[in-house]
Amino acid sequence: MSFLRESGGFMSSRESADFYDAEMLVVYWETKPEIIEKLLPPPLKPVESPTVYAFVADYPKTNFGAVYKEAAVFLSCEYENIEGGYCLAMPVTDDMALAAGREVFGYPKKMANIYYHKEKRNAEGWAERHGTRFFEVKAKLNGRPNSPEFLDLVTERTGGATGGGIEITEVTYNYKHFPSPDGNYFDYNPRLIREEVVFRPTELKIGNADLSLKSSESDPWGELVVNKILGALYLKGNNSMLRGHIAAELESEKFVPYSFLKWDIDI
Repeated sequence: MSFLRESGGFMSSRESADFYDAEMLVVYWETKPEIIEKLLPPPLKPVESPTVYAFVADYPKTNFGAVYKEAAVFLSCEYENIEGGYCLAMPVTDDMALAAGREVFGYPKKMANIYYHKEKRNAEGWAERHGTRFFEVKAKLNGRPNSPEFLDLVTERTGGATGGGIEITEVTYNYKHFPSPDGNYFDYNPRLIREEVVFRPTELKIGNADLSLKSSESDPWGELVVNKILGALYLKGNNSMLRGHIAAELESEKFVPYSFLKWDIDI
């Protein structure tokens, strides 16, 4: 081991970051349209339904050496007619997973305490930082979602399949940016990163969820008002984060209000 290594970088030696036997519990809900419009940076645009989704996950094995838990929350959106999710927050339990996600893809990751547990048809998880449990979800995986329309949403993503052997591709959007050391906004114009994550579930179950969101000065998840819970989705299998690309750039001055997702304080 040395501080000097002969390597091209985190993603140069692999086509994807892979997660094996990963478990995820995802909850979907509708919020107020004005909240989505307020929090989405341009050129991202809201989709017809003001849907938010959040997950808690356990990653017991990866191809990049990190073993950790993770949570996240996304706003449904689109750019150039390609729908995806804009990540507002992604707490994790491992520092290397934090660094890779922030520095390579722009994910707004922070260290946190995260809990996940599943037993038979019951699954639950939570995330907390600085004494505030800002996200907590409990689900009964009984095939009956909170809202019947959730079945249409799941069918759209899975093609109607519920067993193994399928692939689900989700698009994520993040802004990659770093503050300039001279205090003049950023090192470069913030870059909108588009990336695909491929899920290959061996188990996929639908259920209903109870959801609790709270806000602190550091983690304002309570801002994502729950108008209606749609349902919960449980997945277990192998996932792959593919290489991303720069989809757009935004002038520094326009991005400043959206640039604090990775920080607990203004700097």
